Order: sequence, then structure tokens, then C-alpha cells
Amino acid sequence: MEEDHQAPTLMTPLLHRLSTTLRLKTTLWSELAGSVGDLGTYIPILLSLTLTSHLDLSTTLIFTSLYNISTGLLFNIPMPVQPMKSIAAVAVSELPHLTVPQISAAGISTAVVLLFLGATGLMSFLYKFIPLPVVRGVQLSQGLSFAFTAVKYIQFNQDFAKGKSGSTRSWVGLDGLIIALFSFLFLIICTGSGDSGVQDSLRTPRDSEDIEQRRNNLLNQSQSQCQRRVRNRLRVLSSIPAALIVFLVGIVVCFIRDPSIFKDLQLGPSKIQLVKFTWEDWKVGFLRAAIPQIPLSILNSVIAVCKLSGDLFPEKEVSATAVSISVGIMNLVGCWFGAMPVCHGAGGLAGQYRFGGRSGLSVVFLGVGKLVLGLVFGNSFGRILGQFPIGILGVLLLFAGIELAMASRDMNSKEESFVMLGMLLLFH
Repeated sequence: MEEDHQAPTLMTPLLHRLSTTLRLKTTLWSELAGSVGDLGTYIPILLSLTLTSHLDLSTTLIFTSLYNISTGLLFNIPMPVQPMKSIAAVAVSELPHLTVPQISAAGISTAVVLLFLGATGLMSFLYKFIPLPVVRGVQLSQGLSFAFTAVKYIQFNQDFAKGKSGSTRSWVGLDGLIIALFSFLFLIICTGSGDSGVQDSLRTPRDSEDIEQRRNNLLNQSQSQCQRRVRNRLRVLSSIPAALIVFLVGIVVCFIRDPSIFKDLQLGPSKIQLVKFTWEDWKVGFLRAAIPQIPLSILNSVIAVCKLSGDLFPEKEVSATAVSISVGIMNLVGCWFGAMPVCHGAGGLAGQYRFGGRSGLSVVFLGVGKLVLGLVFGNSFGRILGQFPIGILGVLLLFAGIELAMASRDMNSKEESFVMLGMLLLFH
């Protein structure tokens, strides 16, 4: 009898270590999956700027990797590093296209404004002063914009060099609608509506026991067993790093679509050089690109991302001052060397959270990946990006857009909804 009593006691530490190890592995896979959540925005814009304005890909990969690692450690949430979209849109869509010095001048000008607002405390004042419905309107606008762009990526062939959509995408092929559809269904099956599956997998044993006890009081034993099986299946599915798998499939497809990539890859980064500016570069960069970018950066890259961080991580809500200063410092460093102007976008945070990112570890993983690619392959990595299935990027972007748009679901009164929809029309 004594041996029977001691057996579970001896097994308890082993079972506890095994449970802890499994949870740790699940968390690591979840963070890895979350790390690719904002690539649906990052890759198309980076590729567009590389093709149209001859942005140095290697330099941008290296600097944005350092931004990712730094912000992941600083904020301890999946704080994204995304392109400044208004600057990129002007650079790609308007003629004449912006040059690298003009793009950099626009990024530096925007950075100076955000750094000033953050350092003086004015950004914190704006964060408290601007009503929540205004922020929700910006988030809804950005979320729908991402979703509509994603549908365009999925449905039509894209010419990023010209910033235009082409013919309707065929059903078959390595970048066909079937691959995009299977990616979409795979992500839906594994991640569901987003939160529920992940939250269930992160519950403590005590929480699970309490919930199970309440259910047993309401349902008979057979129903309880059926629900337990369903919940266990959902828990297993939510532990699959679905977004990471989809992205890796896209990388494999790149080499299948064009095997000559292997021959064109060149090892080593490009030489990082200071950008040479003229007065005309500063004037064009500020007037054409920085002026439309500044209000978008204030509302979406700082205020909206802080509000969203409070929604997703109530115990980790980031400071508007810290985010504003972070954006300022990043661009005051990298833009002098020709790196792409970047910010912290609410859409990227929503995308990384949607696919499993729950801490700064996800963007640290992403930063390490970018650093390796930038140092090993340099500008030749553009050959791989050029063959990446745009339909898969569209699917990733679609989920990020939906997640961001859903942040506006807490508007309860007619007045709040009116203001939110007004901001939607203003920014869309």
C-alpha cells in the first residue's frame, strides 16, 4: 500500500517538468508563427521600393533586424517594425518616383517630428486627448485597407515595379488561386477566429478544472466528454505554427518557380554607405512624402498601436512617449544610410498577435531571421522575394487586416459609431 501511495508522488515532478516543457515548446512555436504575421505588408512594400527607387535591400534588412530585436526587448510585446506606408505609396505610385535620398529625407523629417512630440510629452497629451472612437476609426480604416489590398493580391497578378494590378490570377500554378485558398483554409482550421484557441491553450490547470466543473454542473456526462474532445482538438490545432508553415511553403515555392535563383545568390551584404543629400532632396522629401506621413504616423503608428497594445495586453500597455521616441530614433539612425523609413504599425501588431505572438520574443525571432538574410545573401535575396507567391502574402495580410478591424467592435453607442465611421471615411 505504501508503494502505491508513493508512486504518484514520485511521478508528480516528472509530469510537471514534462508539462512545462510541452508548454514552453508550444509557446516558442507560437512566437515563431507570430513573427511572420506582418510580412504581408513588409515584403510587398520593401520589394516595391527596391524595384522602383533602387532601395538597398541588404541595408534595410540589417537595420530593420536591429530595430526588431531592440523593440522586442524594450517593449516585451510583438511590437512590429513596418514601412512608413504613405512615404512608400508616394515613392512608388507618383511620378517621378522618389529617389533614395528623397525617401530618406522624408523619413528623417517624420522622425524629427515624432521625436520632438515624444521628448516634450506632447505625444502623451495627444494620446490622452484624442477620443477612443477616433482611434477606432483609424484602426478600422487601416484594417479594411489591408483586407482590400489582400483580396487584390490574391485575385490579381501584381507588378510591384509599377505599383499596379494585372490580369486575374489563374486557379492553377505555383502562385495560383488554389494555393492561396488552401493557405487560407489551413490558417482558418488552425487558428479559428483568433483568440479563443490560443487562450484555451494558455490556461492554467486550475482554470481548466474550474471551467470543467462549471460545465459538468450544467451538462450531463456524455456532453461534457464530447466538449472535452473538441477542446483538446482545438488546443492541438492552435499549437500548430500555421502562419510559419504557410510562409515556409512560400519560400520553397520560390525555388521551384525559378531554380536559377540558386545560381544568382551571392553571399555577403552590400557595403553600407552614408546617403548624400541635396537641398532639393530635402524639399521634395518633406513636401511630397513627409507631410502626408506625419499625421498617419501620429494616429496609427503611435496612438493606435498604444491603444491596441492595451486591448491585447492590458498588463503591458506601452507608453505613447516611448513609442514615439522609438520611431524617431530608428529613422534618425537608419535613414542616413538609406534604410527604408519604418514605424510601429497597429496592423503589424494585430497580425503578429493573430498568429500567436504574445511577447517580444516573436519580433526578436523575426529580427534574427532578417539579420541572417541580410548578412548572408545581401541584395541577392531580392531574387527570392521576387518569386514569392503573392497570393500567400495576400492571405497573411488578410488575416492581419481582419484582426485590426475587429478592434473597433467595442463601440457601443450611436455617437461613438458615428465618429468612428466618420474617421473611416476620412482615412480610407
